[in-house]
Amino acid sequence: MKFLSAVFAAILVLIAPLSHADMGPDELVRVTSDKVLEAIKQNREQLKSDPKLVYKIVDELVLPHFDFEAMSKLVLGANWRRATPAQQAEFTREFRTLLVRTYAKSLAEYDEQGIRYLPMRPEADPNEATVRTEIQPKAGPSIPVDYRLRKSGTSWKVFDVSIDAVSLVTNYRTTFAQDVQRIGMDGLIKQLQRRNAGDAA
Repeated sequence: MKFLSAVFAAILVLIAPLSHADMGPDELVRVTSDKVLEAIKQNREQLKSDPKLVYKIVDELVLPHFDFEAMSKLVLGANWRRATPAQQAEFTREFRTLLVRTYAKSLAEYDEQGIRYLPMRPEADPNEATVRTEIQPKAGPSIPVDYRLRKSGTSWKVFDVSIDAVSLVTNYRTTFAQDVQRIGMDGLIKQLQRRNAGDAA
């Protein structure tokens, strides 16, 4: 549960919609975090008591800042290229829902952790960036969080998040590769559908 809590705390800084398309990745993270953390603080009780509202809020606010198709390609690897267009589209939908449900369920664990922003490092590709932060809980050591972003048109979108040196994409890639080998692509999609339906109940 510690990992899920850290994941949600990390995602909080990127889930508010912004109109500033020309913002750099680090500025986007910083400005958005201030708005979202304040909103969470003000609506904590309502969010805890109404799970369906949690799903709706996260679904609406996460999507603009994450490139779920890019993430789906990365987590499936070679299996993405072997999948049919219909399988690719269905997997992307279910994977997006899985992540949204994960963030929403972790909301109850969020305890107003502080966020420290670390200096940016230059990237070989100017269209990619890593924003490094640290989640600072009320007790215990800080948790390093790295956001991997890629420029899409005039805006930046997240395609991976690393929590305490554990990549979200790499973590799912290992699991999904084993699942595809065991039950096939259609089996993986049905497995995600069942899991998401259970979470929505």
